[in-house]
Amino acid sequence: MKVLLIIPAYNEEESILDTIQNIEEYKQIANYSLDYIVINDGSTDLTSKILDDSQINHIDLIINLGIGGAVQTGYKYALLNGYDVAVQFDGDGQHDIHSLDQVVYPIFRNEADLVIGSRFVDNNKSVFQTTAMRRMGINIISFFIKLVTGKKILDTTSGYRAANKKVVSQFSQRYPTKYPEPESIVHVLKRNLKVEECSVNMFDRQGGTSSITPIKSVRYMIEVCSSILVAALMKEKD
Repeated sequence: MKVLLIIPAYNEEESILDTIQNIEEYKQIANYSLDYIVINDGSTDLTSKILDDSQINHIDLIINLGIGGAVQTGYKYALLNGYDVAVQFDGDGQHDIHSLDQVVYPIFRNEADLVIGSRFVDNNKSVFQTTAMRRMGINIISFFIKLVTGKKILDTTSGYRAANKKVVSQFSQRYPTKYPEPESIVHVLKRNLKVEECSVNMFDRQGGTSSITPIKSVRYMIEVCSSILVAALMKEKD
């Protein structure tokens, strides 16, 4: 099985080298073919220079497309290069590469089409859990996803996810831009594909800052829940 890590990176000069080093070390013990592609999403810091100087496999986007556009670029790369599984993996050091097996093996066993790495299943003892306020927001998003799909997803905003070829093809053609994680879950479930969660470890981000600040949280919740409702009403393209 060929597995590709899709690593979106925007101004990750502080953490991208450590992230890649951890992946390279893990490749030596992985029981499957493991590659990665960094999608440099129009970074304005030294991320581009670091990637070039270190000869790290990457694509430079000439403008900042945001997380949705960057990740979709990775899915297009995975589709064009015949990967069996594509895994979203943060460039900020938050995702633990040693949890990769838990994310990809349900795909290998045909138990799921999309696997979400979760901090909230199986009494997860992840190093990083998130704040009480964000957890409340995630619970609200979970409620809305269940309302429109009938499926309860606990870690609705997790970016640590593995997709099989069906989902890679789907995401290559259409992938949400503003709130991609919860919206894309709805789109996958609407196609009657199977979504499962697995327990993973996460760390606090090693560099950079989150785009979601406390001031933006209320607006974020209103907009993301609205987007879920809109996604539920949209017709899925073949």
